[in-house]
Amino acid sequence: MAPAAKTVCVMDASSGTGSALVAALLQRGYNVHASVQNHEELQCVKGNTNKLKVYRSDPLDYHSIMNALKGCSALFYSFQPPPDHSTYDELMVEIEVRAAHNVLEACAQTDTIEKVIFTSSVTAVIWRDGIKTMSSDVDERHWSDVNLCKKFKLWHALSKTLAEKTAWALAMDRGVNMVSINGGLVMGHDLTINNPYLKGAAEMYEDGLLVTVDLKFIVDAHICVLEDVSSYGRYLCFNNIINSHEEALTLAHMLLPPSSEAFSHSSLEESVVYQQGISNKKLIKLMVDFEGGVSC
Repeated sequence: MAPAAKTVCVMDASSGTGSALVAALLQRGYNVHASVQNHEELQCVKGNTNKLKVYRSDPLDYHSIMNALKGCSALFYSFQPPPDHSTYDELMVEIEVRAAHNVLEACAQTDTIEKVIFTSSVTAVIWRDGIKTMSSDVDERHWSDVNLCKKFKLWHALSKTLAEKTAWALAMDRGVNMVSINGGLVMGHDLTINNPYLKGAAEMYEDGLLVTVDLKFIVDAHICVLEDVSSYGRYLCFNNIINSHEEALTLAHMLLPPSSEAFSHSSLEESVVYQQGISNKKLIKLMVDFEGGVSC
């Protein structure tokens, strides 16, 4: 359970997951420093004003990060592309890696930080040669192959992989207690076909690796790994797998207009069901006794 006096930072709090996390933390009795990149995003962050402080922090500006972290015992960090460069490409890879380095360095220099929850992605895990010939499911021990990501221009996967590896290297070097949440495709209201996570979705689907996660589940997972002192390393976070024609069609309905060819029943084999090729057992085991909502 969360001690009421605990103060934590959420960065970037303007994302769908970030803002939901802020709300959940406030409900559990935490004091929250909500960090956003620009003032236009301040209205996205709402909650008990007595327990909420909003900061403008640029992940490429070390001093602004330090300011948001003052007095905090933990940081929830997720990268949000800057407003002037929202497309994942080679440049975004460099930006996200630099941001991860700055944030972990700032945490290392902040005496009060006890744990960092680093939001990564399943795309930092699944892109490897020979997936279909593996004797066991893909899990948190695996990493996406950097050269394969570059070859097929999987910029989101490359960005998440290199940023997370940078964060882990710095955390281990500086003695920062870090845990990562490698989330699936977050099923929020703003989900579209242009989500960079979906690059290579057909291949994910055929390999049994196309996974999604409900907003509440990924928020609960973040809070669980903070509050459970036994949490460590990486956690694959998803609560649904798209591995049948029916599920694929449902997802397509959410992502595409009704006139799209994706709705043609002939475009997918009705009978196809792909074997699941990924495991989230480590997270499910950790969360078995977790109770979301207000802390007692």
